[in-house]
Order: sequence, then C-alpha cells, then structure tokens
Amino acid sequence: MPTHPFRTRTLATRSTAVAVGLSVAALTLGLAGPASAGSIEVSDPRDTAHGSDLRSVEVRNLERRVVVVTTHTNLRRDSASGSGGAVFLDTDPADKGPERVFVGGYFEGTDYQLLETDGFNRRTWGEPVEGSYELTLDYRGDRVVMRMSRAALGNPEDVRVAVTSSGTRSDGSGEAVVDWLGAPRSFTPWVARG
Repeated sequence: MPTHPFRTRTLATRSTAVAVGLSVAALTLGLAGPASAGSIEVSDPRDTAHGSDLRSVEVRNLERRVVVVTTHTNLRRDSASGSGGAVFLDTDPADKGPERVFVGGYFEGTDYQLLETDGFNRRTWGEPVEGSYELTLDYRGDRVVMRMSRAALGNPEDVRVAVTSSGTRSDGSGEAVVDWLGAPRSFTPWVARG
C-alpha cells in the first residue's frame, strides 16, 4: 500500500511538518562480512544520555520489504529534543557506500524521506525515491520503525545499513549530540533476502 512520504505515524497521531536536516561527515566504509539470512540485530555500546541515544538496530530483509527498527533510550515527543536520525542503506555489494538514505525526525510532528545518495555526506543526498515507505514512532517502546518496499530500494538481494541518530543537548547549549551505531559510517554485516 503506497504511503505519503511526508507523514510520520506515531502510536496515536499522524502529522506533517518541516523536513529535518542532518549533517553527516565524510565517507568512511565498514568491512563487508558474510550475509545473514533474513534479519540481524546489532547492539550499540555507546551511551549519549539523550533521548536519541541509539541502543540497537534490527534489519529485516523480507520478501516484499526491508524493515529497519532502531531502539533508543527515552525517545521523546517534544520538538525541543531535536531528535532525528539517518539510516544509510547499501544495496549494491559491487558499489561501495550507500545508495539510499532514510532520514527523519524522531519527535512528534516531524517529517521523513527516503532519498537517493552517493555517500554519507549530505551534499551527496539526491532526489526522493519513488515507492512505498513509512516511518512509525513508538514512544512507549522507544522504537523507530522504517518500512521500505523492495521496489523503493531497487529490488536488492542483500542489504546492510549504517545508522546515526542525533539530538539537541538539554543543558541549553544548543549543541548537538550524535550517536552512530558502532564506529561512524560503519555498516552492519550484509543481510540476505529471507
């Protein structure tokens, strides 16, 4: 079922707002490992003491869609948190680096988009991708669920992700807190279509 690319679904509401801009550093790649069948879950050991703190990432490479679930500590509805994130999707083992980026805000009333990209740097982010995708915010479960149709990703057999989340410090400094899954710009192992 097609979804509107500018809607965020929470447990109780659906709303639209301005797009979230995330600044991401230059391209660095993780090492490719063997593909896991169907799904993989990776824990993040670093704590950031912010609602955007990334705890784990699950990647499900299903028959019709790819689902990425990020788990956080104390995800908040309040826009003052500035919480957001980016999931970089590598769908072509022959072409190093991500081909898509799913970017969005993690506070209530924000937007998201699945974009073409040729790397991690925001300047390489391109046009929105045609196809079905959605982002669901679960504040009780501290989870963000991103669902993408296989067609929106170019029908890949294998997929791997690099994940970052960020937010604004609550001490009034206005400084950003950034949390990558593992090392910055590193990918999970490949997940084979299951």
